[in-house]
Amino acid sequence: MAASFDPRCPASPIMARLKLDLPADQFCYSTHLTVRVTDINSANHLANDSMISMISEARARFLFEFGSEGDRVDGAGIIVTDLATMYRKEAHARDQLLFEVGVMDFNKYGGDIIFRITRPQDGALIAMAKSGFVFFDYATTRVVPMPDGFAARFPKVNWVD
Repeated sequence: MAASFDPRCPASPIMARLKLDLPADQFCYSTHLTVRVTDINSANHLANDSMISMISEARARFLFEFGSEGDRVDGAGIIVTDLATMYRKEAHARDQLLFEVGVMDFNKYGGDIIFRITRPQDGALIAMAKSGFVFFDYATTRVVPMPDGFAARFPKVNWVD
């Protein structure tokens, strides 16, 4: 995406307002997903809603790899609390994308799942994303502390208060 000038916007040339600094040493899982024709928007590139769906799929694969049983980890459910995505390049139909996934900023109840999305064919950084999550007890409808077993799977992750 080339920077362009929009005279109606004082922040021109157009640039991302969000900056994600994701620690490279925390990516511990990767998976490939292919952009489908149905993932393309009217501008002929990967649509925002499709990127969110692909991030959700990568998150599910990551959690499965690290011990989730469907929508549960060590007996507790997980709820996504927020998602921030910073787009860097366009992706197009049939592009194979590499989703690198990790975790950071653990706290008593959850943390962040982080994503670096690249196109291996040319090495392009397509997007970076960070998704907040908390552990949840669906029976009592309450947030619950992070299971010890989950935290133990990621001994290098930082903790925040």
